[in-house]
Amino acid sequence: MSDTRHSLPAVPPQPESPSVEIAKGGGTGGDDTGGAGTGGKARPGAEGRGSFSSGRFLARAAFLTALLTAAGALLGLARDQTIAHLYGAGPDTDAFLVAWTVPEVAATLLIEDAMALILVPAFSLALARRATAPALDPDPVRLLVRSTLPRLFLALSAGSALLVATAPWVVAVLAPGLPEPGLAVDCTRLTATCAFTFGMAGYCSAALRAHGSFTAPAMIYVAYNAGIITTMLMVSDRWGVRAAAAGVAIGGVLMVLVQLPVLWRRLRARRPVDVTVTERGPEDAGGGPTVALALLAPVIVFALSRQSQVLIERFLAAPLPAGAISHLNYAQKVAQIPMTLSMMLCTVTFPVVARAMAAGDTERARRRVERDLALAGIIVLVGAATVVACAPQIIEVLFQRGAFEPADTAATADVMRVYALGLLGHTLVGALVRCYFSAARPLWFPAFAMLTGLALTTGTGTLLVQVWGVLGIAAANALGITVTAALMLHGVGRHSVPVSLRFMTGGLVKLSAAAAAATGSGWLCGALIPSPVLGAMAACVVVSAVFLVIARALRAPETDTILRFLSRPLTRKLAHAR
Repeated sequence: MSDTRHSLPAVPPQPESPSVEIAKGGGTGGDDTGGAGTGGKARPGAEGRGSFSSGRFLARAAFLTALLTAAGALLGLARDQTIAHLYGAGPDTDAFLVAWTVPEVAATLLIEDAMALILVPAFSLALARRATAPALDPDPVRLLVRSTLPRLFLALSAGSALLVATAPWVVAVLAPGLPEPGLAVDCTRLTATCAFTFGMAGYCSAALRAHGSFTAPAMIYVAYNAGIITTMLMVSDRWGVRAAAAGVAIGGVLMVLVQLPVLWRRLRARRPVDVTVTERGPEDAGGGPTVALALLAPVIVFALSRQSQVLIERFLAAPLPAGAISHLNYAQKVAQIPMTLSMMLCTVTFPVVARAMAAGDTERARRRVERDLALAGIIVLVGAATVVACAPQIIEVLFQRGAFEPADTAATADVMRVYALGLLGHTLVGALVRCYFSAARPLWFPAFAMLTGLALTTGTGTLLVQVWGVLGIAAANALGITVTAALMLHGVGRHSVPVSLRFMTGGLVKLSAAAAAATGSGWLCGALIPSPVLGAMAACVVVSAVFLVIARALRAPETDTILRFLSRPLTRKLAHAR
């Protein structure tokens, strides 16, 4: 399973440029949520509005990002439900999903990882130069835009045109033996526009985040999914599944449009940004973009390796009976929801770890990372136990209507249960990679670990697909990502944050044991209740309760934190009653 963020729009904050030091937990720029300037020295009068370094500002930005993340996730689910209702899980949907590989890879490279890691430090450096010399002409920020945007525009346009021209060969490589290759080619040519629009959206997001604006970048996946859904509903009768591909193209355009007005206002404004620059001074701080370029190679290799899991799955599933790719896709989208929820915590606390590592406070970073891993493990394991316990009920409630038939529900539920076995591994990989890149220096270990897991996924999947079909592909995915997570957990103490391997391993084993017991309880509960909606809801409650009881008895890490959080509303009510 990949971390397909195009359906869940949170984009993690990026490491700060080593040539620009943000004082006491800072950042750069002001926020469109009402925050003032940034971290180092607050401008006169800025205290009333809150600075970028303040906890109030960060809390507000995190809340808005989480809110828009939830909205994008709901729209992503509605999008998948619409696809299932209109096209089911047959050869047409398979053809579209092969074409959807293009925006999935583009989102990883051009929005979520590589683009941000090179441009956020570059814009931060330009803002630092502007802050120390407001009258500097030409303006460093505008000079950066003039020197990078035209080249990027041409490169992205050429790449998009190349994908359109080579669409038949792209489909042949991605899914040999596909029942409807012509339809997949048509859809690929429509989605190829994302190579351009996603790149431009990533550029805008990086520039806005460097300026301290978080709302518009967090809205891009809301706009993206809304564009897909609207297009399908409007022209599906005439275009068939090509309407979904056209919706992807339109959604990519909306990603850019939702950010352009805000970025235009930022670039036109020349107000100084409060940044504390290192002793070299801004005129000598040319190392920031250079270091970011050095970071780019390991990030690209890691991101592509992780995204290649989807490519391998669809490559192996293409010769299977029609619908196999669709069942994999629907199962993956639902199964990854617990992973996404667990990763939101790590996304919000990532700047804390980065600042602690930059200040040399490895003990603070270690405590934060160990807490995050345990809390994320609790969330994802409760979700995984629920998914395994009542997968048929969940799929029936979400998708079984229109062209999505009961046989598709059964097949998708089986795949989703196998996928769920790798959810903890996916969460650990997503959380640990932030540690490896928190110090803003090139680290190849995550890429090597991911390539090892990918090789295991490929080899195992090639063997198991002959025996178990689509279930073998899902099992290979779970095995490969689990091995990757084990390697990254084992190496994080040596290469990055000095996490206690023994403590974390013991804690995760206890949490996994509690999840296994809770799964059985939820399965029994779901089986005894005939209504799929009530059965799924009851199983979720039972799984959560049994998990917490057993985890508390085993003294698993951070269980008390969860219990204290859950007991606060009851405590307040009792105190109010007295």
